[in-house]
Amino acid sequence: MSEDTRTNAASTSGEDPLKTVVQVDDVEAHEVSPGIWRRRLPATAYARGWLIDFAAGTEWPEVDEHATEERYFVLSGEVIDGGERHGPGAYVVFAPGSEHRPRTEKGARMLGISLMSA
Repeated sequence: MSEDTRTNAASTSGEDPLKTVVQVDDVEAHEVSPGIWRRRLPATAYARGWLIDFAAGTEWPEVDEHATEERYFVLSGEVIDGGERHGPGAYVVFAPGSEHRPRTEKGARMLGISLMSA
């Protein structure tokens, strides 16, 4: 699905141009590395959203460095980050200047938001 098609998959709710609604599973997933799939959700000038599915035994391909704040919510499975295990319902916030490299033994699905300015 192209960027234009992905944008068109997002729709405004009713006639409100200030609200965008997508069905997450309708957004095309792109393989980041073997077993890790990312869906880029609609973004604004202020923040961007994403959904990542990790297969069991996978690790993010490089250290993720944050110039701005990043947050994620573990929807299912378990994410191991900085030696800590985060299961379903965990909400993790990284400050600007932080870094991490998430991995999983069991598999995981996480929903995240990256702010565009510090």
